[in-house]
Amino acid sequence: MRVASLGSGSQGNATLIAEGDLLVLVDSGFSAIEIERRMARLGCHPSDLAAILLTHEHADHTTGVGPLSRKYDAPVWTTPGTHAAVRDNRFADTRFITLEQPFTLGGLRITPFAVPHDAREPCQFRFDADGRGLGLLTDAGSITPHIVEALQGCDALLLEFNYDPEMLARGPYPPALRRRIDGAWGHLSNHQARCFLDQRNCPRLNQVAAMHISEKNNTRGKVDDMLRAASISERCDLTIASQDEGFGWLTVE
Repeated sequence: MRVASLGSGSQGNATLIAEGDLLVLVDSGFSAIEIERRMARLGCHPSDLAAILLTHEHADHTTGVGPLSRKYDAPVWTTPGTHAAVRDNRFADTRFITLEQPFTLGGLRITPFAVPHDAREPCQFRFDADGRGLGLLTDAGSITPHIVEALQGCDALLLEFNYDPEMLARGPYPPALRRRIDGAWGHLSNHQARCFLDQRNCPRLNQVAAMHISEKNNTRGKVDDMLRAASISERCDLTIASQDEGFGWLTVE
């Protein structure tokens, strides 16, 4: 199993998961043309997609999903709540998923799990193939026991490090937006993400990628410091996703 980011941040999010010849896109937060361009950088094309999975309806995760699905006849897997809330939901094919109920695409077992976020029916995903587990956790305001259970035993983790609390407090955002971001239904701070890594039940974890980093309320340096201070740093490969470049293919081992 391999994973790559096409870009991650408040301006757009999209992640590729590959297992053998199977290629899946999680979220499509860029225009269809931009998705094509960014996929080409990684040696693939939207016509290769077996499915598009959606985590929730916010524009930085769904901007290109309608046009991309129609142009390439790609089925979209989504919760009913997310489907109802997406502005352009005229997909080529819609497949509804049920939270906590795994489904299979090729050799990939996909488990959607609920997260606390200010969206209609948000979820994140765990991917399992050939005894290897990959967890995706962004756009969650808090770490719940349910999330910890869903991500137990992962070999690799894509984890949100959205904001530094001090930068958010001093930054340009109005009070209401600051409260939304650091609320229980907002985003994970650097500290929350580090605490999750320190307390996780993932003894096999050997790869962590920091995701969805705010351009105004965080820095790569602060994220790097938190990653290296976490209890996993000595035995984990650490990656930081960028808004413009994401990160290249990583193999889940």
